[in-house]
Amino acid sequence: MDVFSTGTIGNLEIKNRLVMAPMISNLASPDGNTNENHIAYLEERARGGYGLIITEYTYVDELNGKGSPNQLGMFSYSQTPKFFRLTERIHKYDSRIFVQLVHSGAKALQGLNTKKIFAPTAMDYMGNVPQTMSIKDIINVQEKFYRAADIAYKSGFDGIELHGAHGYLLEEFISPALNKRDDKYGGSLENRLRIINEMTENIKNYYDIPLGIRLSLYENDPDGYGPDYGLKVGESIRKIDYIHYSAGRFAPPASSAPFYYEHNHIYARLPRRPDKTTILVGSVINASDANEILKKADFVATGREALADPYFPYKLLHGHNPRPCIRCNQDCRRLGVNEVRCTVNIDTGLELYSTIRRSKKLIGEIEIDGAGIKGLEAALYALSLGLKPVIYEENVPGGQINDILEPHKRTEFKALVDYYLNELDRRGITVEKSRGTSGIDCSPDKVYPDIKNMGDVSINTNIYRYFDDALEISKKNTVIINPESLEILERSRREFYIKLAERHGIKFIKQDSYNINIFDKNQYDIRSAMISGRRAVDSYIMENYDELN
Repeated sequence: MDVFSTGTIGNLEIKNRLVMAPMISNLASPDGNTNENHIAYLEERARGGYGLIITEYTYVDELNGKGSPNQLGMFSYSQTPKFFRLTERIHKYDSRIFVQLVHSGAKALQGLNTKKIFAPTAMDYMGNVPQTMSIKDIINVQEKFYRAADIAYKSGFDGIELHGAHGYLLEEFISPALNKRDDKYGGSLENRLRIINEMTENIKNYYDIPLGIRLSLYENDPDGYGPDYGLKVGESIRKIDYIHYSAGRFAPPASSAPFYYEHNHIYARLPRRPDKTTILVGSVINASDANEILKKADFVATGREALADPYFPYKLLHGHNPRPCIRCNQDCRRLGVNEVRCTVNIDTGLELYSTIRRSKKLIGEIEIDGAGIKGLEAALYALSLGLKPVIYEENVPGGQINDILEPHKRTEFKALVDYYLNELDRRGITVEKSRGTSGIDCSPDKVYPDIKNMGDVSINTNIYRYFDDALEISKKNTVIINPESLEILERSRREFYIKLAERHGIKFIKQDSYNINIFDKNQYDIRSAMISGRRAVDSYIMENYDELN
């Protein structure tokens, strides 16, 4: 079995073993409906070769089940025509599409809902205390799931996935730490799973459609359950065609582990192959990761890698190198206020507008001076337009990526530079070790001051590189960091960095003044370098339009 062998879930054949994992996108409309932006985003991954697309978590209860601002919802039959447009567009590429159904439970945002938030048991959910669900509430929620299942079936979805992971309502029933009920929906494992087993039996009785559930294999919280319990949960749920294992409740990391963690971090903790068809996710970045997953599972789910390169399956099939996810958890995790974006793929979330449609390719050469991320992206972009880039770089290609000292981060980020160089080499483009004299200047737009030789430092900054510099400085000097500086980092990355920094002797103290006090609202990072590189090529084309056509 390999990633390109056909697979089956229930009675459905899927052309390969590669699955686009469900991820919050915030691309749906505020009323929960799909739209052209959202469809184009998913369609690009179907075009890229994924055998199965699973939608982001889709709320079934419009009164108190919504968990994020522009979350996809499935709660009204008036939505069917637009959902049918979505499924039709995915099927055009011989891909299958499942909808993931969720009630956010205690993680629902009260400001986005009109009814009081509830959970199996009233307790403190990270500062939010919901009310305890009555039996009537449980029955009503089940009815909402049934209605959504009917809409999905009538809209042409190929399957349904219930969301029972990541601290949402169904996992709140599953988790012994969250479910303290003393009625038939709590106490024993059988009772904790009752709400799910009742739903799966009813859905399968009505619809001949694949049905599965996403579960957390383990919870990282201090009172969380472990992999053996997670495995037992999956094998105890009746009438399902597959299990989709992720990880995590509230404490990080969940499936989106940052670069400090190993690849396939969930796979590493799965005790054995489950007795049901299994999809497995968790830091799957390359062909090696994907093939390893198939030792314990039937399908490989990629999340952030599908954002980094929607053509991941196509490139693996044809022996090309996919653009790697560097597991930075920057633009893909700012979903409280943003639509989905990707640090290493500036087209993600903008597929409707970013696809280049040209009836005629450009011709000619373009000189690019500088082989940092800006210049390397400019070169690939120029190639996509038909131009032949000639790249000049006096130093080692990679620019400021070469300055990264923290070993975990350096390994992942260097993979992006390797991707560029491999892609250019595959197309016959090499980097000339000299300085260019014409064309476009792709030296960095911003170079932040070097602080590594300043001695003892106190730091208040949002600049990513200074967090890494602090680790190096701390080997010989005292380092103090304002803890508020770290708010720019996604939670799992922030918590691991704090542990790493404290092992280096760094202290996190809020004080009145700092000798390094640098903030940049639009700091120069990988994504902004890529945008700048493309912009430089576009400007060059406009200035030399007649010669290049």
